[in-house]
Amino acid sequence: MPDLLNAKLSRRAVLQTAAVGAVGIDPALRAAVYAAGSDAPEKKEVKIGFIPLTDCASVVMAAELGLDQKYGVKIIPSKEASWAGVRDKLVNGELDMAHVLYGLIYGVHLGTAGPKKDMAVLMALNNNGQAITLSKALADKGAVDGPSLAKFMAANKREYTFAGTFPTGTHAMWMHYWLAAAGINPLSGAKLITVPPPQMVANMRVGNMDGFCVGEPWNHRAIMDGIGVTANTTQDIWKDHPEKVLGTTAEFTKKYPNTTRAVMMAVLEAGKWIDAGLSNKMKMAEVVAQKSYINTSVDAINQRILGRYQNGMGKTWDDPNHMKFFNDGAVNFPYLSDGMWFLTQHKRWGLLKDHPDYLGVAKQINQIDLYKQVASALKVSVPKDVMRTSKLIDGVVWDGKDPKKYADGFKIKA
Repeated sequence: MPDLLNAKLSRRAVLQTAAVGAVGIDPALRAAVYAAGSDAPEKKEVKIGFIPLTDCASVVMAAELGLDQKYGVKIIPSKEASWAGVRDKLVNGELDMAHVLYGLIYGVHLGTAGPKKDMAVLMALNNNGQAITLSKALADKGAVDGPSLAKFMAANKREYTFAGTFPTGTHAMWMHYWLAAAGINPLSGAKLITVPPPQMVANMRVGNMDGFCVGEPWNHRAIMDGIGVTANTTQDIWKDHPEKVLGTTAEFTKKYPNTTRAVMMAVLEAGKWIDAGLSNKMKMAEVVAQKSYINTSVDAINQRILGRYQNGMGKTWDDPNHMKFFNDGAVNFPYLSDGMWFLTQHKRWGLLKDHPDYLGVAKQINQIDLYKQVASALKVSVPKDVMRTSKLIDGVVWDGKDPKKYADGFKIKA
């Protein structure tokens, strides 16, 4: 036991040394500044929920690298079993914050995802890095992407089942959007179910679904286990799309503003550290693969975080638009248009009966001012515009300017 403890301590010491070198800030100096002034965190321990997914890495590494201690807080990562569990624990205060689905925060705020409570998106944690997986059985019959799946389903009538991870969440919306882009109505032409991310591969293995959308490493794991193929990555659907966020309740940010900023700084620096180079990404993969975090083999994680992809059907490629945690600060800004996009899709698929005040809701939830304060303190650049423009897989452009028209403009909808 002492040897194991010493090994873990020495590994952590190496990681912490690497972190200090990467960001160039003396932890003792930073802690002293925070302890001496009115910026001292009001709450010293912050319990942050996470789901076993590669994109929990910046939260995990903020704690593992000791970046949290630089700002006078202690992050306690809390492994959760499902997104519904994360939602419930955020709402009732068992969790202070969470690595969480963008659309879950919006769903709770509007009451479309269960209990209604005012929520806050503090910052984005990552872009890209999810995928659509189809079963090997379907792929062997020629259904390997959206168009070929639509053709196969039209010729072979039965109930087809696809899984997302939470009704208002990112994966459900990517799956809905991808099916619709291929001409498949996800409401009338398929059955959509909810499965927690770590259970996706096991459920596909026993034939419970024909396809799923989930974060890594579970798409790559399905290929390694010989039961699934990658039809598309989510960056194919929307390059540099918003994915997980650091989320909490509005109540927490108001009660503990200094604590909130301290955690944001630690997580932002962790994202910067991860994206700083190959060796950091490989170290991150070794850490998050452990049983206490994702609980899988390192080789299930360490390829796609570098953009090294294979589809399970013999094709390999290098994808420059792989999962990013910082990307010179471009990842983390909580664009209002990103939050609004999820609302347009909630309206499109009948999760919202009426058009909400898209911009007003996004301004309530996305903590732009708080993020700018944190970015300024860390000398991280922020975009001039709170909106951004993107073209998605179906060629439709989203810019946030007319969300009602956008939501109503799709041919396939509820």
